[in-house]
Amino acid sequence: MKNFATLLIAGAVLASCQSVGTSSGPGLQPIPGSITYGGQPRQRLQKSPVGSTVPHIFTDQWGERVRETYILQPDRTLKLVNRVYLDSPFD
Repeated sequence: MKNFATLLIAGAVLASCQSVGTSSGPGLQPIPGSITYGGQPRQRLQKSPVGSTVPHIFTDQWGERVRETYILQPDRTLKLVNRVYLDSPFD
């Protein structure tokens, strides 16, 4: 019984450890208004250090404010890692 309780607690802890938008798989997809919607921007960030974060706040196609966070990759492209809806009624 003691082993079952330990296993149950460990499973609950692991289930709560989700990384939001940081997976290397399909993860977050750009939406209209995102910097990377329709491809990478033409202008590259040359002076910013690799690994720096780039915040972007915009209004989406439904009129909600969205904050996205990007990370500058070694090849100077932006990777979308986080998205938060600022006007969400569910917050």
